[in-house]
Order: sequence, then structure tokens, then C-alpha cells
Amino acid sequence: MSNDFIIPFSFQPLPQSFYTQPTLELAKSLLGCLLVNETESGTASGFIVETEAYMGPEDQAAHSFNNRRTKRTEIMFGPAGHVYTYVMHTHCLVNVVSSTIEKPEAILIRAVEPFSGKELMKERRKVDHIKNWTNGPGKLTKALGITMSSYGHLLTERPLFITEGFTPANISSGPRIGIDNSGEAKDYPWRFWVTGNPFVSKSR
Repeated sequence: MSNDFIIPFSFQPLPQSFYTQPTLELAKSLLGCLLVNETESGTASGFIVETEAYMGPEDQAAHSFNNRRTKRTEIMFGPAGHVYTYVMHTHCLVNVVSSTIEKPEAILIRAVEPFSGKELMKERRKVDHIKNWTNGPGKLTKALGITMSSYGHLLTERPLFITEGFTPANISSGPRIGIDNSGEAKDYPWRFWVTGNPFVSKSR
């Protein structure tokens, strides 16, 4: 893949049927896909290289554990393919709603590899090293210009969407990050990443 490639308008959002895969399968299928955000400042995109699955009512690390239904988690009880954003430590994090209606599961996008709009990403992140622009869930949203206003957006529509990218040669899995207070759920191997990709956030 060429990092200088310009996304043509023929690049279409993936259909909603893509998001109806079982959550753990979708978390792996998202790897290599291109996350695109079109803003007034310009378009920026990155290949998804790291995800984390959150398995809803039975997953103590999930916001919807025990079917917790709040204003924040409401979108997860709806159809797959919508955006679930929330703020953690002042950072906006972006998730893909998965599974079926009334089964609140979602997938956190943890890292992307910058693809288009690199100058815009650099300006937004205000750091020189490209590796540090998007190698974390709060970093990538800032680089791509994703904000809380995307909550509830359907990813089959512009301006924020996911399209085809590349097929990873190998996928690794392991425990999720930053959920130490979630009992045995902290050890579930529900984090997935493109093996060897330098933009993966960190290992645990």
C-alpha cells in the first residue's frame, strides 16, 4: 500500500451487513480497514491496526455490563454499525457498535496507521514523530478530528466511515489494556492487532 495514495470519491463506506458479524469476528475484520473522517479542515484517514472487543452484559470491562443502560450507553442497544463515542481522561474515544439490537456490544478502535491527510494530522497532534500521531485511542481521534459529535453516527454514511483497506498477513491477540479493575475480564484475550505493525499502541 502507498502512503501517498489519495482517497478517491469512489471509495464507498462498507455496507451495514459488514457490521453484523459476531463481535469478536468483527474486531478482527476491522483490522486493515480504512477509517476516514471528512471535516471542514480536510480529510484524514488511517488503516485500523488495533481493536478491543467489549462483549456487553457478561463482560465486566464493558460499559454495558449487567445491561447497564444510560444516556451514554444507549446507542449500544441499537443496530450494529453506529458510532459510540465517550470521553476518558479528557480524550474522546471511538467505538463501533456491534452485535444485535438489545445486545449492547462494541469494539474500541485503539490505533490506526496514518494514510491520507498526514499534514492535517501532524497539525492536530502537534508532535513531529508520525508514530505518535495515532498509536492510541485518544491520539487517533484527535489526529482524525473525531469528536463527541459523532456519537450515534451510522458508519455507512459520510463524513465518518470505514472502507476497504488491506488484509493483514497475521493478527495477534491478547488481554485488553487499562481495565485492571474488571475482575477476570481483564485477562480475556479480546484485543487484536496487526502483528508487527509499528502503530500498535502498546503491549501488556
